[in-house]
Amino acid sequence: MRKVACWLFGLFLCGPLVGKEIVVASYNVENYLLTDRQIGGVLIKNAPKPEQEIAAVVKVLSQIQPDIVGLIEIGDKSMLEDIQKRLRAAGLDYSYREWVKGADEERHICLLSKFPIVERNSRDDVRFELDGRTLRMNRGILDVTVEVNPDYRLRLVGAHLKSRRIVPDYDQALMRAKEAWSLREHIDEILAAAPNINLLLFGDLNDTKNEYPIREIIGWKGAPNHMMDLWLRDSRGEHWTYYWKTADEYSRVDYLLVSPGLVKEVVAEKCGIDDSPYWNEASDHRAIYAVILAADRT
Repeated sequence: MRKVACWLFGLFLCGPLVGKEIVVASYNVENYLLTDRQIGGVLIKNAPKPEQEIAAVVKVLSQIQPDIVGLIEIGDKSMLEDIQKRLRAAGLDYSYREWVKGADEERHICLLSKFPIVERNSRDDVRFELDGRTLRMNRGILDVTVEVNPDYRLRLVGAHLKSRRIVPDYDQALMRAKEAWSLREHIDEILAAAPNINLLLFGDLNDTKNEYPIREIIGWKGAPNHMMDLWLRDSRGEHWTYYWKTADEYSRVDYLLVSPGLVKEVVAEKCGIDDSPYWNEASDHRAIYAVILAADRT
């Protein structure tokens, strides 16, 4: 059940909707990989994500029923195969997938789709200068085009920017800003080549909308390369997507952004943030989703 609506300031009032609606989701599933974990008060080395957490992830996605889902914090390809298999058993059969390997050897951006992937432009090796050193984007940039039907294609770009966790090697905020600039450059190249393209950016951008990385990625309102933020909300009208337990802090760091060519195909009242009662069993993030009419509207 898609209980939650998003609103886009009175846009999308351009006549009746005709065509098939599809659901696109983005979900940080929190360490769906082998890592050291505290389980029952005991530190376990290289432990997989606990079964009860995986079951909750599957329940969340089974409620949303996405046709395409971007997954954040998946481990190696065997972990992607694992969740793909579990979702298939739950009735969500995704025949097509993408897995991106950036500088981070543990956490990856992935995508599962019921529709064929007809173009792959993902980038594993995105480099930039920081404090006189050449660094790589931690998780790279996922970039695929799916063919929903013979007359409609959707290009999806996924990102997982540097976390706000302090590291000794560099300033985490500056690293995230550099990654955001690289992502914006990638988006600009796409829109320069095809201004009317149906482009959706998804992911965990690890910052709030008032900070530079998000403002840089969104761009200037009214500009031809502006990416519109789908200001999603849950059934209580709340916008947060992430709970940081250490600080007891709720924030919005997960986003769906759409290009000018895709704006009119977003079915605003059906978009939202999943607020299942078991969301916190699955992840420290909540899944977000958009409903898109798979027919070009001018």
